[in-house]
Amino acid sequence: MKKSLFFSCLALVLISLSMGLVSCQRKAAYEGITVRLLTDASGVDDKSFNASAWHGILEFYGDSWANPSKRGIAYDWITAVNANAYESNLRQATDEGYDLIIATGFTWAEAMDRVAADNPNQKYMLVDVDGLSSLNVMQAVYTEHEGSYLVGAAVALKALEDNITNPRFGFIGGVANSVITKFEVGYVQGILSVIPNAQIVDYYVGSWNEPGLAKTQAKLWYDSGVYAIYSAAGGSGNGTIAQAKEYRAAGRNVWAIGVDSDQFEEGLFNNTDSAVLTSMLKRVENSVIYALNAVSNDNFSGRVIVFDLKADGVGYSAANPALGSGIVEKLEDIKKQIVNGDIIIASTLADAMRLPGFPKNLRAID
Repeated sequence: MKKSLFFSCLALVLISLSMGLVSCQRKAAYEGITVRLLTDASGVDDKSFNASAWHGILEFYGDSWANPSKRGIAYDWITAVNANAYESNLRQATDEGYDLIIATGFTWAEAMDRVAADNPNQKYMLVDVDGLSSLNVMQAVYTEHEGSYLVGAAVALKALEDNITNPRFGFIGGVANSVITKFEVGYVQGILSVIPNAQIVDYYVGSWNEPGLAKTQAKLWYDSGVYAIYSAAGGSGNGTIAQAKEYRAAGRNVWAIGVDSDQFEEGLFNNTDSAVLTSMLKRVENSVIYALNAVSNDNFSGRVIVFDLKADGVGYSAANPALGSGIVEKLEDIKKQIVNGDIIIASTLADAMRLPGFPKNLRAID
């Protein structure tokens, strides 16, 4: 029994020493600051939210997606197989001595709160959360309703340009929560600003990584006459784009709207044409670079930072020529009005429901 206890204690000492050695080796291998990105099960190549964060890291270090030359030295990423792995992944990254640890998404909040409290000298960043009390966690939030308003207006203007009679529009969410609600209510307000009597339908997958479910719903809607579908559903949203690609390749006039990253290339169904009319750009990469610069300049602090349209935290993509210069010109005018405060956009379902003509049967929640 005593021998067993001795070896158990010895193992703990060796583990602690090895963790310290890893940290020292990391500092010796790279003189600059180091960072690890932690993602949910959708992974870093989700073509959306996580990919945007990874792009920010690559840009900061002067690397590219095709050539991440400093990966494993200055930066790295780990994907959690499920929510049960969140805390262990955070603690592992902390033990390995990274200067900054970034987690993407509100689902990390509880684990982050616990781990940050236990490690007050470690710097953390959490994307999409503003309710933590830890002084060592930088919390980045975005005005998704502003960017979503723009893509809603864009697709409504396109429907008018195409002379669509009584156009219907769809929204597919991942997991219902207050963040995704900002996407939906902003999108709906943007549509209604152009077509006040437009019909809106919505659906929530209940997962960030079930593209098959989104694809099935998209097919049902397109077949019933829905003109365009906007998905804010992580990896699940790729199913919407896949269905739109199939139908546009077959000559059907339907559209998908991308989210977070510019998903124009994901919508390509031949060498030049994309089924993604535009994308709501949630520029997570800009907030990641902001946090890395704060660490580098030694002015990092645990605070909430709002990345809005004025700060280039959100926007829209004009990569698809099908959007047209006329619509882009109108969107730029709308953008100026939002930044100037001439257009006020509700960010919650409760506030949006008070607006004349806003649908009363949406599945969004605050």
